[in-house]
Amino acid sequence: MQITVTTWNINSVRFRIDLVAKFIKSVRPDILCLQETKCPDDSFPRKRFKRLGYEHIALNGQKGHHGVVVLSRLPFEGSTIRDYCGKSDCRHIAVTLGERIGLKDPLTLHNFYVPAGGDIADPVLNPKFAHKLAFLDEMHASETLRPAANDRAIIVGDLNVAPLECDVWSHKQLLSVVSHTPIECEKLLGVQKAGGWIDAVRAFVPEPTKLFTWWSYRSPDWTKSNKGRRLDHIWTSNMLADRVAAITVAKDYRSAKRPSDHVPVTATLEV
Repeated sequence: MQITVTTWNINSVRFRIDLVAKFIKSVRPDILCLQETKCPDDSFPRKRFKRLGYEHIALNGQKGHHGVVVLSRLPFEGSTIRDYCGKSDCRHIAVTLGERIGLKDPLTLHNFYVPAGGDIADPVLNPKFAHKLAFLDEMHASETLRPAANDRAIIVGDLNVAPLECDVWSHKQLLSVVSHTPIECEKLLGVQKAGGWIDAVRAFVPEPTKLFTWWSYRSPDWTKSNKGRRLDHIWTSNMLADRVAAITVAKDYRSAKRPSDHVPVTATLEV
């Protein structure tokens, strides 16, 4: 069975609902994971997504900030939410796919929105950066994110770290910039190593090729400068590592009218 999974930090789902609809009509992913929805659950545009074919919705949202959602054309068995750092700030949701879609062995999908961390890369001076580091530490310590040898699991989301030198437009110039500081990169790669996760995107676009999924709004001409970072990730457990058939980064959506600063990343998997 083949499924497609897309991750996209949409930066307000209600403001960009037409852009999401355009993507859905073009790509038709089986599962769409959005971050930074900025929408409380009771105001989420369920009816619009159901008309687009996404009958199955798992929400974790709040007013004005953060928020994650899994939208699926396929029924899932259930969903779970975990709070990190003692905060109910809507940064995680997970769903399990199983018998309802004909899978003998279940598959768990985690959707994350890791804190951005503010602008100052000092946890003493910047509480937002301290929160980000603590969040990554909790991910590292989480047994839930350490799949057993036979477990089928996926992590997607805006992890807000570009961990490799080729994940940023200039490694040297961004070493002191939040999202690419050595401590952030070390912690995110530590989460990956602790869980035995495989970076599916880099399996298809290996180092040292540069690859970006985010371009700042501050850039007057993002296409000309191309000062991007790879902040959006798709990881698989080892059991699914050889089941990823394709990876697509929809870069053109950064040029859309009123775009998000992130673009959709889609994986095709044989499950």
